Amino acid sequence: MDRRSLIAGASTTGAGLVGILAAGIAPAVHAQAAVRWRLSSSFPKALDTIYGAAEVFAKHVNAMSGGKFEISTHAAGEITPPFGVVDAVQQGSVECAHTAPYYFFGKNDVFALGCAIPFGLNSRQMTAWMYQGNGLTLMREFYAKYNMINFPMGNTGAQMGGWFRKEIKSVKDLKGLKFRTGGFPGKAIARLGVIPANIPGGEIYTALEKGTIDACEWVGPYDDQKLGFNKVAPYYYYPGWWEGGPQLDLYVNQKAYAALSPENKAIVENAAAYAHTDMQAKYDARNPIALKELVGKGTKLRPFPNDVMVAAFKEAMALYQELNDTNPDWKKIYADFSKFRADSHLWFRFTEAKFDSFMQAQKL
Repeated sequence: MDRRSLIAGASTTGAGLVGILAAGIAPAVHAQAAVRWRLSSSFPKALDTIYGAAEVFAKHVNAMSGGKFEISTHAAGEITPPFGVVDAVQQGSVECAHTAPYYFFGKNDVFALGCAIPFGLNSRQMTAWMYQGNGLTLMREFYAKYNMINFPMGNTGAQMGGWFRKEIKSVKDLKGLKFRTGGFPGKAIARLGVIPANIPGGEIYTALEKGTIDACEWVGPYDDQKLGFNKVAPYYYYPGWWEGGPQLDLYVNQKAYAALSPENKAIVENAAAYAHTDMQAKYDARNPIALKELVGKGTKLRPFPNDVMVAAFKEAMALYQELNDTNPDWKKIYADFSKFRADSHLWFRFTEAKFDSFMQAQKL
């Protein structure tokens, strides 16, 4: 039989396919090409919760792609410095990075709105603004200027206020205090007379031990105990009013993302969403145990005095007004952010807050 006539006469039924195979003609197979990416993290491997989110993400990408899409994860300093990950993604040196956006407020203060600002949103509100409000759309429009697309990938929940060598009895005790805090919050804290220091997580303990700084904050009990801050600073303050719900992001180079198949794009989105939920679940499960252990070792828990909270809120609001007047990107996104915050707090006031305050007063 003539091969050309066989092809022309073959139907799309199973019998037709058998005929083609019998003739020795292999059908076209559209196998998806393997993809290999590198992810650079801003965090050390010792922090299994916050660095671990990148590993959880990579593991799920690999599993959902049947091993066709592999992402190697690299801790801070292995490929890029902790605060060099945005430049690396922007330039295409790595395909993606996992970091806290507010570290990069020096490029534009808007980065902080994608992570946390003093007296901003809690973790549930932040996730709601991103996924069901305008947050993701607005931030992606902004990040496009940096050749990146972002995916929410983790949240610590409300953080602690940090470790202090001396007791803070009023806002006056903050004057001249050298305090490690991450990124943008330092702008608000500085207005209280504090001297902020933006130090990567892996370098904080040494700075505190040597007296280079007088106090520090990182995340909460689980990570803080791992980093050993309780060994050199006895007072542990709460709450971290500058980080009510800091969101971590996966930044992906736009060209690398555009080159993915629709299936792999969906895998990235869903794996990041899984890691987003998993990270906070780990903190919420591990922080209570770690806090008990820290107190058992002599840590002195203290709430920030009310005058500190009031003064900090006043200065934060003044800072945001100044940014509205000077930064068009900030003004556009903060307007939406602040409206969402007001509406969300109106709702939480009647539900979460009342329920939580009642339950926390009970003997369980």
